[in-house]
Amino acid sequence: MNSRLLIPLLLAGAVALACGSRTHPEASATVAPATRSAPRADSRASGEIRSAFAVSAADNALHFALNVTNAGKKGIELTFPSGQEYDFTVRDSAGREVYRWGKGRMFTQSLQNKVLDGGETKRFEEHASTTLPPGSYIAVATLRSSNYPVQERVAFELR
Repeated sequence: MNSRLLIPLLLAGAVALACGSRTHPEASATVAPATRSAPRADSRASGEIRSAFAVSAADNALHFALNVTNAGKKGIELTFPSGQEYDFTVRDSAGREVYRWGKGRMFTQSLQNKVLDGGETKRFEEHASTTLPPGSYIAVATLRSSNYPVQERVAFELR
């Protein structure tokens, strides 16, 4: 066989193999009640994640707290595509984003893994100063894990 034809064919085969059919995690997690199991994108994962989210407001400040629990007995490994493990956002009554904790922050651009032992709970919390006007809002907490994504929503009022 002609060597000029063999090399391009081998390269085309390698590209086809690399780009072939494979499953991808969902682009966004579905929203559910305050405690739920996160969907698993990795079929090899053998754990179950439960989460709870709370937000409180006082004196022009917001406090966000997301608890993520490994409900299984075996440890699981959470995979994060960057140094940002979580994010908190606030949406107004029209659904417009009016606050994002991660906006303007810099995070490492390297893959990282964190182990969550069986029964272990990891708490992610932040405080934010705000000048939001009184009204109804929805806070959204997102665990940015690629294999155990979590997204929780909680409604709250500012007076």
